[in-house]
Amino acid sequence: MNAQVDAGPIVFDPYDYAFQEDPYPVYRRCRDEDPLHHNSEHDFWVLTRHADVQHAVRTEGVYSNAMGVSIDRSAWGPDAHKVMSFLGMDPPRQKRLRSLVSKGFTPRRVTELAPRIAQLTDHYLTQCLEMGSFDWITDFAGRLPMDVISEMMGVPEADRVEVRRLADLVVHREPGVDDVPRAGMEASLDLVVYYADMVEQRKKRPTDDLTSALLAAEIDGDELTDEEIIAFLFLMVVAGNETTTKLLGHALFHLTRHPEQYDKVFADPAQPDDLVVPWIEETLRYDTSSQMLARHLLQDVELHGKVAPAGSKLVIVIGSANRDDRVFSDPDRFDIFRDKDEVAQLLSFGGGRHFCLGANLARLEAQIALREVVRRVARVDVDHDACRRVHSINVRGFASMPVTMGMR
Repeated sequence: MNAQVDAGPIVFDPYDYAFQEDPYPVYRRCRDEDPLHHNSEHDFWVLTRHADVQHAVRTEGVYSNAMGVSIDRSAWGPDAHKVMSFLGMDPPRQKRLRSLVSKGFTPRRVTELAPRIAQLTDHYLTQCLEMGSFDWITDFAGRLPMDVISEMMGVPEADRVEVRRLADLVVHREPGVDDVPRAGMEASLDLVVYYADMVEQRKKRPTDDLTSALLAAEIDGDELTDEEIIAFLFLMVVAGNETTTKLLGHALFHLTRHPEQYDKVFADPAQPDDLVVPWIEETLRYDTSSQMLARHLLQDVELHGKVAPAGSKLVIVIGSANRDDRVFSDPDRFDIFRDKDEVAQLLSFGGGRHFCLGANLARLEAQIALREVVRRVARVDVDHDACRRVHSINVRGFASMPVTMGMR
């Protein structure tokens, strides 16, 4: 595959299933040969170097979010905020909404979830270990983040499987369809209707969940509209749920392909803490869940001898920035013992005003879940050849991962 990628013109096509399977050779060519690349077929520009991506996420007034963060035609436009919340906004609208949402989504609310995350982890892991052989995504990694987000928002247990099914459809892309498929559009509408109903219920009978907290959030008399709350709930279930599922999948997949590192992580169940955090951080760097985000250029961007004109669609490729050998030594090597100063440069949660609000929750869930796996499991066998990836342009991860686990 690399020989084909290394020959001829660079083809950066996020809709292509072969590209989705392994985009990293294409990323490398872009960084080395064409760091401000133009895709003429879909008419978007691509930034792949770490320095350029980091600058873009922290620069005001040039790389706009107001048209959304997806290159899909139907998702791109001034109404993007209706499903992407403040991710589809620029200041001052973005600052106002994020400040109000932060009133409900507090660090304390996240920290208080820890005991419940531990309970849910125990519940699902026990079920999995009783089976012995199971699907890590379907039976564990897809269920834990969905339950955590759902409990936080107030989604009843009976509705969660359906909400997760709809969330999966929203990010799935069909071969040969360069846009959101019809099923994805219908799923988006179904989720919006579901959350609208939930908001109405909380107005009549407030509870102690995030939805009620968002209804009560207020700064100097300014409150969130129903539409703003619904959009944030939508963002949470798609971004907050999907990305953590993919992180848990990648963590197990990549560690088990490196036996020496795997042996060290699983060596001492009494001391799993030392290595679980670097295991998670290297997974975030090496194969991040959120690969690329679109921006609308408000000004010309001149870099590396090229100009992306104002009005253009541009993609910042986080997955490429995290593999840039200008920042990371031997970046295509998965190494949980990587220098901490290097790992601190990862851009998996973005940066600047759009730094991921759920970063702490994602890390907390992954730490609790993987520490429990290390504590209780003596052996993990992943059938790497049978693992199936999701087909999505923004999100990278697995839809299925057959595993066998043996208890300590």
